[in-house]
Amino acid sequence: MELPHQDGVRRILADISLELRRGEFLTVVGPSGTGKTTLLRVLGGLTASTRGAVHVNGRLIDGPPADVVIVFQDYSHALLQWRTVARNVAFGVEGKVPRNQISERVRDALRLVRLDGHEDDYPWQLSGGMQQRVQIARALALRPAVLLMDEPFAALDAMTKATLQDELLRLRDATGSSFVFVTHDIEEAVYLGDRVAVITGAPGRIERTVAVDLPRPRSLELVNSKEFGALFDHVFHLIREEVTKSMEQQAMAATGH
Repeated sequence: MELPHQDGVRRILADISLELRRGEFLTVVGPSGTGKTTLLRVLGGLTASTRGAVHVNGRLIDGPPADVVIVFQDYSHALLQWRTVARNVAFGVEGKVPRNQISERVRDALRLVRLDGHEDDYPWQLSGGMQQRVQIARALALRPAVLLMDEPFAALDAMTKATLQDELLRLRDATGSSFVFVTHDIEEAVYLGDRVAVITGAPGRIERTVAVDLPRPRSLELVNSKEFGALFDHVFHLIREEVTKSMEQQAMAATGH
């Protein structure tokens, strides 16, 4: 993956090979600046890859596909403050489904994120966690096969974040959608994921993918278990190992060795 840069062309991602299974929750974790958001934009058809290809159910992605939806981190800018919650959720499906189906889509999506009863509220009347639920509901109203999420809980407090993590896992089970969830938080990546893809370096590479063999449904008690701690340590050391290797390579290149 290469993008224009002031010094020419900068390579953002390299040698990325991923397969997302139907109904799988794949988390992508790594340091800042490794191309995590760029990867999501490529998967969502918002940024074209200069090499390789992305397919969904056998179809080549050459633009934003109807059944792949991205939820970004900044919910305050994603929501239309002058529209009610219901009309914000409807915004994504307007013009895409028959008008007589929009109300049903909105009602079902709000029920899934447990915001039924807030249809007539405005985003500015809601907490940060509830606003993020509205953004997720807008995505769910499209009934996507794949939901891409770019650090959606990063700006939330710890308790709200924990609650929404559990809600997200419940939504996966309720909808059957596949999830790709980008984060820099290793604990979050292990807690949510069926697999954790570790991305490091510049350009970013996915060197390892770790299977998360932990029971579901997940719970906060699980975080304190030996099994969870072992997986956390494994992913942490993978990231540190790759970061150290990358820094050594950059130092050797700078010195000409």
